[in-house]
Amino acid sequence: MTTPTIGHLRVPGANLRYEVRGSGPLLLLIPGGTGGAASFDGVADGLAGEYTVVSYDPRGLSRSPLDDPEARQSVEQHADDAFRPLELLSPGAPARVAGCSSGAIVALHLLVTHPERVERVVAHEPPVVGVLPDAAEHRALLARVDDTFRREGLMPAAAVFAAGLARPGTAAPKAEKPRTPAAELPPQAAARAERTMADMPYFLGRIVPSFMAYTPDLPRLRALSDRLVLAAGQDSRGELPYRPAAFLAERFGTEFVHFPGGHTGLTTHPAEFGELLRKVLAA
Repeated sequence: MTTPTIGHLRVPGANLRYEVRGSGPLLLLIPGGTGGAASFDGVADGLAGEYTVVSYDPRGLSRSPLDDPEARQSVEQHADDAFRPLELLSPGAPARVAGCSSGAIVALHLLVTHPERVERVVAHEPPVVGVLPDAAEHRALLARVDDTFRREGLMPAAAVFAAGLARPGTAAPKAEKPRTPAAELPPQAAARAERTMADMPYFLGRIVPSFMAYTPDLPRLRALSDRLVLAAGQDSRGELPYRPAAFLAERFGTEFVHFPGGHTGLTTHPAEFGELLRKVLAA
């Protein structure tokens, strides 16, 4: 794996840590979940042969600390954060953007607010459940997760959340802490595992409820749909994070791309995921 160049970017209320690899047109990778920039380690090198690849830890996660650790989080604020590296590293040309999960929500908002700075967006399983016909059911899920988190703590809330995301009629995977002690992992993997677990309360308590309550500007998004590639994991069919991307692609009459694996195909199938992402970005 190529060692990236590390930078730090001051934004309102936070300090973002970002990584740069390669050369060429700028490609911004926006992570979801708690993985931060490291979630793209398996694909960044392959893309760096054609692009200047920039990935970062979103505010409050991993190595991008907040000025106020209790600050409320919003999609709008995170999209403004994503805009800042574009201005810094690609001031004269529009960039390509790819986001996964909550990062795909950020990418959608970035597209509608700064279309002049975005040439193409790949949004992999953005859980914008408010666009679905049964949105009220999913708002109730978020309320249950929040209530469980406050009354019982992280792991019971994570179990409720996982059950709500699972394909109907299937058992959701149990939410439990990793069994492999960090000391038994390679140093880099151990550090990443520790950051992931440390970030879970922030992610489940403040990112999930805010981001999944967000509904994009659909008329604006439809008008820009020629720049938007909606995507999902081929193994995710029937799961909640799959449905909004499929719904929007049908509504907009645009192509819907299946990537290898499921919601976390970026991690489970990095080589295949990265190769398809390269092709989709170049199309």
